[in-house]
Amino acid sequence: MKTKQHGPTLPSKDEILAFVEQNGGNVGTREIARAWGLKNADRAALKTILRELANEGRIEKYRKKMRRTGVLPPVVLAEVTGRDADGELIAVPAEWDEEENGPAPKIRLHVPRRARPAEIPGIGDRALVRTEESTDEDDGVRYSGRAIKVLDRTKHRTLGVFRVLPDGGGRLVPVDKRSLGRELTIRPGDTFDAREGDLVAVDVQKHGRFGTTVAKVKERLGSLASERAVSLIAIHAHGIPHEFGKSVLAEAEAARPATLDHREDWREVPFVTIDPIDAKDHDDAVFARTDSDPDNPGGFVIDVAIADVAAYVRPGTAMDKEALARGNSVYFPDRVVPMLPERISNDLCSLRPAEDRPALVARMVIGADGRKRSHAFHRVLMRSIAKLHYGQAQAAIDGHPDDTTGPLLPLVLRPLYDAYAALKRARDERSPLDLELPERKILLKPDFTVDRVVVPPRLDAHRLIEEMMILANVAAAETLEKQKTPLVYRVHDEPSLDKMTALREFLATIDINVPKAGALRPAQFNTVLARVKGRDNEALVNEVVLRSQAQAEYAAENYGHFGLNLRRYAHFTSPIRRYADLIVHRALIRACRLGRDGLAESVDVAALAEVAAKISAAERRAMAAERETVDRLIAHHLADRIGATFTGRVAGVTRSGLFVKLDETGADGFVPAATLGRDYYRYEEGHHALVGDATGESWRLGDTVTVKLVEAAPVAGALRFEITSHGRTLETRGGRGKKRTGPRERAAPRRETTRTKPKRGTASAGRKKR
Repeated sequence: MKTKQHGPTLPSKDEILAFVEQNGGNVGTREIARAWGLKNADRAALKTILRELANEGRIEKYRKKMRRTGVLPPVVLAEVTGRDADGELIAVPAEWDEEENGPAPKIRLHVPRRARPAEIPGIGDRALVRTEESTDEDDGVRYSGRAIKVLDRTKHRTLGVFRVLPDGGGRLVPVDKRSLGRELTIRPGDTFDAREGDLVAVDVQKHGRFGTTVAKVKERLGSLASERAVSLIAIHAHGIPHEFGKSVLAEAEAARPATLDHREDWREVPFVTIDPIDAKDHDDAVFARTDSDPDNPGGFVIDVAIADVAAYVRPGTAMDKEALARGNSVYFPDRVVPMLPERISNDLCSLRPAEDRPALVARMVIGADGRKRSHAFHRVLMRSIAKLHYGQAQAAIDGHPDDTTGPLLPLVLRPLYDAYAALKRARDERSPLDLELPERKILLKPDFTVDRVVVPPRLDAHRLIEEMMILANVAAAETLEKQKTPLVYRVHDEPSLDKMTALREFLATIDINVPKAGALRPAQFNTVLARVKGRDNEALVNEVVLRSQAQAEYAAENYGHFGLNLRRYAHFTSPIRRYADLIVHRALIRACRLGRDGLAESVDVAALAEVAAKISAAERRAMAAERETVDRLIAHHLADRIGATFTGRVAGVTRSGLFVKLDETGADGFVPAATLGRDYYRYEEGHHALVGDATGESWRLGDTVTVKLVEAAPVAGALRFEITSHGRTLETRGGRGKKRTGPRERAAPRRETTRTKPKRGTASAGRKKR
């Protein structure tokens, strides 16, 4: 293989592909430039070649490295889908973009002869799989692999709500949106004594060729007539562990409050907690003061204290294993499924006022410009002096203190806000991605049904805590890297080359040009967002920019956090509710020699890569469950408003129709393309629009529309709408079409053969978490 040459000769596309393959995909632009001796002046031309390869679908960017399109990483989360002709298990990657990469590659799993049953996956299970490309692809299986660990075992069952029939049998109403309209029949004697409204798991007995499918109830999971029943559906549908075993609870109850022991005594430091008004646990506290060092004029010392969960949850214990299985706490509107038992999360590790609590403290010194100058970690015994909520702290700073915040203003609150003002200067200079994405909150009645949906105001108190937590997270990652201690990073890749190409093409349709050359930075996106601020297409552009972003995840190898514009970042500030933070705490205890609870010396990057993959999957599972529960609550709330009209925005466009998000509640519903009008509507991917062939009438992502609710399925969380407003005439350039006027005509019947068959149900795009 050719490496370095005399003179800056650009490599050919085939040479680049061979170099990428030879190095296992672990190369980026820098490595390619170094291999061919290219200078900075030649890199623009090299990037052009790489962009062409990406547009041709021959390579893709993964964690800032190049790899051949469709190539799997060495360790992948996979789903076991079946067996081959020889009876060996076949798996496919759990997350695979078929639109971009084609059909998901198959992996043939090899099971060691002496493997224990717990190590052998079954069909439908999810497992971490170590992969390598197969030398024999005669049957189309590109990879061979070995299951490192089975994560989720399927029950091979269907969930639904049981409805009683007069003959003593019943029918099952599926809870999955994709199964709407496919009810199952349950014969008398196969009901497992299920009652009307029970959530049940069934085994399919036979698939009727012409009639309904017959099933048998195998498990009663709870009654939907009880309180907090909606979240129960998501818990069981996603297999979220929600009941602690006896051994876990016994360990939690046996735990005793930590003492000073080997800790520093920081009980005189006036820490305060600032949380949402309805917070049940308080795992972070803050304090700030001006720096007395004459070499740091205008600077501050910021202390961020985090509950010392590692003191109670030791590696290898029942609590530790359960926390890893859960990965994180799951927050539903009607309940919380905690990662740790309440004895730990709401008691021993909750930083309550006037109570001694163990903590890890990040002490950080910042300059007047907000940049961190130094930091250190301490293991302490602390005592919070007050529990505040965001609105309470903000009101005090705005001139409306109460009996609690009044005495805290000079010593605690004003120094915190002054330190935040400095941090904000550094943040503005760093220019992280700044999307306008208001978060809605569902307020429930005493019976756990929806009262109303609100958008809480975004206060400086929120930003203050956020910036101080980010600073502490950066300090944790920097310390562990310096000490060469393995850790779990919070990473966020930059947008892929193909997504950036699609984004540039879209922005060009609204007269916004993004340079093709140069390094990609969040500031470029912020410039685009600033240009559309206050314009009709502001929501559209924010949505399209969001969709161009990668998903944040956990990884044992660092490739930076693009959205925050940070080179190294780790989650340190919430070990009560995230297992990643607990790993980082243990790593800090080991690296800084802070006690006996540190990360074991045997834990290396390979072991943490498995942990990172597992907790990333748990995070995605939690996000899906939370989103579906909100959908079900809102669908139940709107079920008695069939025929009502609402305003909303187009939140998604597919060949099958439009997804509309209502302004009033944030609920998502679907508008089948067949109901739009008398025209044939063509999907224009570059414009994110459905466009009528004859009339040019279009509906585009971000458009404001009026819809009528025609169907609600609360159990599945599905809403179906009908558009009552007109679309606009889409223009190729300029981005603004003309609105149609006059009365809206109802859709005429048409043959299904003239278009793609419409979907049923709803969908909502989960917010990408930092």
